[in-house]
Amino acid sequence: MSEDHKKQLEQQLWNIANTLRGKMNADEFRDYILGFIFYKYLSEKMEIYADTILKPDGISYTDIEEETENGKAYLEAIKEEALIKLGYFLKPSELFSAVAKRGNHKEVSLEEVAQAADPEEDYQTQSNFILEDLQTILNNVQNSTMGTESEEDFDNLFEDLDLNSTKLGKNPSARNEIIAKVLGHLNKIDFKLEQTELDVLGDAYEYLIGKFASGAGKKAGEFYTPQEVSIVLAKLVTTGKTKLKSVYDPTCGSGSLLLRVAKEVKEVNDFYGQELNRTTYNLARMNMILHGVHYRKFDIKQEDTLEYPQHIDERFEAIVANPPFSAKWSANKLFMSDDRFSQYGKLAPKSKADYAFVQHMVHQLAENGTMALVLPHGALFRGSAEGHIREYLIKEKNFLDAVIGLPANIFYGTSIPTCIMVFKKCRENPDDILFIDASEHYEKVKTQNVLTENNIGAIVATYRMFVKKQKLQEGNIKLNNEEWENNENGDFQLKINNSTFEIDKYSYVASLEEVAENDYNLNIPRYVDTFEEEEPVDIDAVANEIESLNSELQDNKETITSFCEELNIKTPF
Repeated sequence: MSEDHKKQLEQQLWNIANTLRGKMNADEFRDYILGFIFYKYLSEKMEIYADTILKPDGISYTDIEEETENGKAYLEAIKEEALIKLGYFLKPSELFSAVAKRGNHKEVSLEEVAQAADPEEDYQTQSNFILEDLQTILNNVQNSTMGTESEEDFDNLFEDLDLNSTKLGKNPSARNEIIAKVLGHLNKIDFKLEQTELDVLGDAYEYLIGKFASGAGKKAGEFYTPQEVSIVLAKLVTTGKTKLKSVYDPTCGSGSLLLRVAKEVKEVNDFYGQELNRTTYNLARMNMILHGVHYRKFDIKQEDTLEYPQHIDERFEAIVANPPFSAKWSANKLFMSDDRFSQYGKLAPKSKADYAFVQHMVHQLAENGTMALVLPHGALFRGSAEGHIREYLIKEKNFLDAVIGLPANIFYGTSIPTCIMVFKKCRENPDDILFIDASEHYEKVKTQNVLTENNIGAIVATYRMFVKKQKLQEGNIKLNNEEWENNENGDFQLKINNSTFEIDKYSYVASLEEVAENDYNLNIPRYVDTFEEEEPVDIDAVANEIESLNSELQDNKETITSFCEELNIKTPF
């Protein structure tokens, strides 16, 4: 599928969501439209898999007569195979296409559907009643997994699809009408799941999550990290890697960050995540399955990561996170005996859990791993307990590898400036820390600041040059509209310092001694000099200009005086 076709699919899905949601908020209707897309995905995967099994018999899955003895035998055999391969089972009558057809016996345009959202009208004449059937089918998806390996991954997966919510319509008929039409319009879209080399639906799902996030305001931060930031984090933790044994996100939201890491390498063996919000946790599991991650390869848990970590005995090769900025936590003194925090001697303050997340992630990082997380800019220089923890991480453990300043206003729901901190337990450059100031390198799109492809490339290339201590031989680094061209030596407009490379007014390599001299304050302007010298002022030229202006002023005064004398009025000076 071409890029144009992919964008067309994304736009189709968003148009359906946007037109059919009526007066619901974006984050409310999100649960319905994404849930129905997921149901369609499960149905199509089920049908494709069943058709493959039935191919030698010359029949298709939808040809099976479910009530006959022969049909029951087929279904039992297919169910046994499907639960192992797919992790769930759906009968032919439970497939998305079958339900959509039962619900729609009259073609209705999107405009008509939008009008049908008026709860005062009676819609039974336009569609068959499918609400009860649909609820039963969604329950059956979960029930089919009971007692199997996939039970936990499908447990209450559709619980946020409240088909009886008055937000969908004031009466059952109105709710049935709107749901039937959503299914009808989705049923017309071909997700091309047979083309296994493409992840068209996965990309479209991510697109919709992002679109809903942009309309959800502050709530968006609960489930979505802007794609551009996700790409930076993913590229940082996969530097020098082509395969990963494991990737972990302790505040995984919709799972987008985990899936982004997978796009940067050839293979990820296992995905791990933890999420506090139940609705977002369900979204993350759907997102994993919909992106083709087998239920045996992901382990997403729902619980408070700091208070009740669910993967405490695991160690991960890559860790990425965008924790809630300066969140509150208990900071219970009992945590001083917790291996994650005990060695530091102090806990992060109750009002700011930023470094509690850092400590947790460091504890779960493998010896050969890399972790990168987004934090509010204040985490670089705040004192007291946070300053103590920061000093310990640098002075005693020497785990901090890089500090990257990001532009303000790139996250949904907050305009505060943020940064990325990169940690490693086995660092290639144990005597230095890289600082990058990317805060002024972005593109403004409406009210949001966005990292462009070149902005992302500049951050990642600079970090990788630092890690490898080598020149970048190919391509150009572009900072906004300024291009860093290859020079005759084959490298960029860089100056050498400490055997690594810096970009003037953009990056700086600080020694551990220099960081110590700054009392472990990591505020980026202390290291990256972005000061622009003003052009020198020509005093003689300025003096001559003033003299000329004075002369001109005197001439004007004389002219005005002569006019006033002729008119026999007082002069204004």
